[in-house]
Amino acid sequence: MNVKRVGPLVIIVLLISIAGVIAQRVASDQTPVTSDTVRNLPYTPVVTPNGSTLPWTMVGGVKEFRLTVEEIEWEMAPGMIIKAWGYNGQTPGPTIEAVEGDRVRILVTNKLPEPTAVHWHGIFLPSGMDGVAGLSQRSIPPGDTFAYEFTLKQHGTFMYHSHGDEMVQIGLGTMGFFVIHPKTRAQKIDRDYAIFLNEWFVEPGTSRPNPNIMTDFNLFTFNSRSFPGTAPLLARPGERVRLRFGHVGQEFHAIHLHGHAFRVVATDGGDIPESAQWPETTVAIGPGQTRDVEFVATEGDWPLHCHLRHHPMNPMGHNIPNILGVNQAGIEEQIQALVPGYMAMGEKGMDEHAEHVKHMAGPPNTLPMMAGQGPFGPIAMGGMFTVLKVHEDIPTFVTAAEYTARVKLPEDFGWYKNPPGTVAESIMKASTPSGSATMYVCPMHPEVRQQGPGSCPKCGMTLQPEAARQVDHAAHSDSAP
Repeated sequence: MNVKRVGPLVIIVLLISIAGVIAQRVASDQTPVTSDTVRNLPYTPVVTPNGSTLPWTMVGGVKEFRLTVEEIEWEMAPGMIIKAWGYNGQTPGPTIEAVEGDRVRILVTNKLPEPTAVHWHGIFLPSGMDGVAGLSQRSIPPGDTFAYEFTLKQHGTFMYHSHGDEMVQIGLGTMGFFVIHPKTRAQKIDRDYAIFLNEWFVEPGTSRPNPNIMTDFNLFTFNSRSFPGTAPLLARPGERVRLRFGHVGQEFHAIHLHGHAFRVVATDGGDIPESAQWPETTVAIGPGQTRDVEFVATEGDWPLHCHLRHHPMNPMGHNIPNILGVNQAGIEEQIQALVPGYMAMGEKGMDEHAEHVKHMAGPPNTLPMMAGQGPFGPIAMGGMFTVLKVHEDIPTFVTAAEYTARVKLPEDFGWYKNPPGTVAESIMKASTPSGSATMYVCPMHPEVRQQGPGSCPKCGMTLQPEAARQVDHAAHSDSAP
């Protein structure tokens, strides 16, 4: 064989091989996280209910993320959309997820009408990357893009948020999670959820939150959603669940989980040693804090909510007189002459508001004070309220994106099927004496009773046969899922 002819051939083959390797490296460096690559990650992906996870691209050995801060339209719950400020079209912004030891680069583009900066809350980094406008960097002017780059030297639940004109920008929604996973974890987490707490004031009938309000808020949210617009948390019995809570708002919150005792396992300062963890059913979270809790799931449908009384409610009037126990007979009719359709409410409590939602329209773009329908009737909650659903048939979701695409509202994936004999019910047996006339009753105003069908003069609802209504309720309690 002619060596002179073989030489160039070998060189060509080598060049083609090298080009192929380079092409593969470039391709792998530009592959975003997908359901294919997530299977090989050393952690259980965090799900941000009603939110998303920020994709990244590997560029020269650095995980590169892109954030755009801008004015957005955001749905608090079906029937209410606000004009907020957020990242990548949402509030809270997409969750940034990485691993301790990663080098990260976050490119932040400002599309707000004023300058901004992004602070990486709780993360160890060079002072010039801390994101405080005027102190650690120049502000990002509208239309510009700044690069933040640093190596992750810790793990835990952290946050990012605006650190320029905080009152307005954070008040309108510029916040998000930054979750850093450890390189290895001794105990596997089966389900990992991140919930950002916040409070807002939106004047009924309007759509723009008022960031000037300091204390008298009227909307309280999990991931900027109010019940009945909050996605449930799903798990199977016996699974280990971690809940991560973050908060950069104004108020204190006490987050309570029914049916479980959890252990507080981490703060924004890092993991708590196992010997120092403590059991709770309610975790206290103040502004600027994160808290991680873990528990083993017990079957059932279990509320998760803030235990401050007004926080699991939607807008209500705070400047009206207390009419609890006040007999409004006669007054209601006088007001009806001036305001047709007026109904006196509150004399016997506020539960009737949940029923009025079915047939009375409120102000436009405003959530009812109490709402939500469960397997046994109105749930009558709002605000910071959602449901942990622990069912045997809950599926496994490979990615966070798959979860958030399929799980959006409280009724998704059905209700728990209670075993026979495990549901509280009335000890009173409904009976109608032989030959007696059937009494018809208003479902909302039980004091309205009459012989024969008709409509309630107070609310207009169709009266129901009293005995049939009681029997139907008892039967529903036995058979409800």
